[in-house]
Amino acid sequence: MLYTVTFNPSLDYYVKVPNLKAGAINRTSQERLAIGGKGINVSLELMELGNETEALGFVAGFTGREIKAEADKLGLKHDLIEVDGRSRINVKVKSNTETDINGTGAIITQKHVDLLTDKLRAKLKEGDWVIISGSVPAGMDDGVYADLIDSLRDVKGINFAVDSSGNLLLKTLKYKPFLIKPNIFELCELFNLPTTIVDIKQIAAHARKLQEKGAKNVIVSMGSMGAIMVTETDQAMYVRAASGQLVNSVGAGDCMVAGFIHEYLKTGNCFKALNFATAAGSACAFTETLPTREQIVYLESLML
Repeated sequence: MLYTVTFNPSLDYYVKVPNLKAGAINRTSQERLAIGGKGINVSLELMELGNETEALGFVAGFTGREIKAEADKLGLKHDLIEVDGRSRINVKVKSNTETDINGTGAIITQKHVDLLTDKLRAKLKEGDWVIISGSVPAGMDDGVYADLIDSLRDVKGINFAVDSSGNLLLKTLKYKPFLIKPNIFELCELFNLPTTIVDIKQIAAHARKLQEKGAKNVIVSMGSMGAIMVTETDQAMYVRAASGQLVNSVGAGDCMVAGFIHEYLKTGNCFKALNFATAAGSACAFTETLPTREQIVYLESLML
């Protein structure tokens, strides 16, 4: 079973606004509402790819109830804990450029985190995966992901994947997660590098530094530039992204994580998994919603 953990699920409100003007009244030409949060997206894409998955995390208020209701409509198995406050609404504005306005999120206490830990301990079996993704609500300790992994380490044969940023990510590395996936901007932030960096060898070298801190396998997603991976078997590999028109970048990294784990479980081959993951990220970027399996397979065929 592939369990995803999302501390900060959301309702994502997507709007298209032609020629957005700051300080003026703007009207949408198109809008839609979808459930989101990185772990939720990973589970939805894993489900699309045919994997058995369950989404865990926290929801609150009327927005939280809508997240659960929509997950039920989509057929997504979930065990989301209701807490105080209100799950966030994120506004995704598509105009001449993409602009995201992300909300704060629910109120999560240590008692709630302990409940999540107990739920996972009761569910986990050898060979299962725990995929921890995204941000946490404001005010939460940045060691909460590390603490969650630490509390589950004695469950034999569990693989952990972490897709986050800053100290939320760094503090998990000492527990040797199987996979981490910073994007290029998150990598640059971690090492105080210029975000204009394009040297593949330099990016791989800094990915190896994250390995030295404990991560077994590191994927650095780079948008239209593709992805770099360094593996626990001391391989370094680079895959170019497919060419296409950017429609919506939201969820592309989540689809990469889902795509990699899906293909790795099927083949055990990191290069094949990275290639499929990169196709999944590209397919997401070229569509308004999370991509279908057919869209991913078609794009991958163009990359081979």
